[in-house]
Amino acid sequence: QVQLVESGGGLVRTGGSLRVSCLASGRDFAGYHMGWFRQAPGKEREFVAAIGWAGGTTYYADSMKSRFTISRDTAKSTVYLQMNSLEPDDTADYYCAAAPEKKQRVRDSSWYVQWGQGTQVTVSS
Repeated sequence: QVQLVESGGGLVRTGGSLRVSCLASGRDFAGYHMGWFRQAPGKEREFVAAIGWAGGTTYYADSMKSRFTISRDTAKSTVYLQMNSLEPDDTADYYCAAAPEKKQRVRDSSWYVQWGQGTQVTVSS
């Protein structure tokens, strides 16, 4: 059974940093993109970043690429999202997701077939 389990969320002050993790299990993710999405209260889910599991190619939302870094450790079957210079607008539930590799769809949440339960990130002002 495929499982994505996020961890590492929490409360951080404006300007602080946080790293969230996603432990992936249940299948070989070669040929998959692993993505991070976020959803703030009352807002739609939005793309944050994605990475090719095998090749490591990264993709970012333009508004976040200067502050966020996605990476993966295939030996640990874990995907990370390092978030720096956090702002109150970054407050959201952050979700890890997996999708078959298709560059044109990497930012499309409907393309992703497996989702984690989310981890909450709160940035205080």
